[in-house]
Amino acid sequence: QVYLVESGGGLVQPGGSLRLSCVVSGSTIIFARMGWYRQAPGKQRELVATLSSSGETMYSDSVKGRFTISRENAKNTVYLQMNNLKDGDTGVYYCNRNSPFPAWPWGQGTQVTVSS
Repeated sequence: QVYLVESGGGLVQPGGSLRLSCVVSGSTIIFARMGWYRQAPGKQRELVATLSSSGETMYSDSVKGRFTISRENAKNTVYLQMNNLKDGDTGVYYCNRNSPFPAWPWGQGTQVTVSS
């Protein structure tokens, strides 16, 4: 069984920064394209960033230039550095395998709240 544990969320003022972590157990991330997703209140879960096993990244337009995804294969961990946070970044953040399919069972996510 694969387990995903996200952490690092919290309450931050606009313009602030957070670093999220996602530890995967029960499988390896080495060959996976990993992704960070978020779900804002009342909205569907959306993909915000991916990082392939070869290092290629993709960011949604809403976070491009502010978020950075990275990985540490030896620790089976994926990170999301979030800078210059905005109110619209509020939501629950999840990580998961973006490719190959299927995704692993979703973790509990970590809440990010951007508010003054």
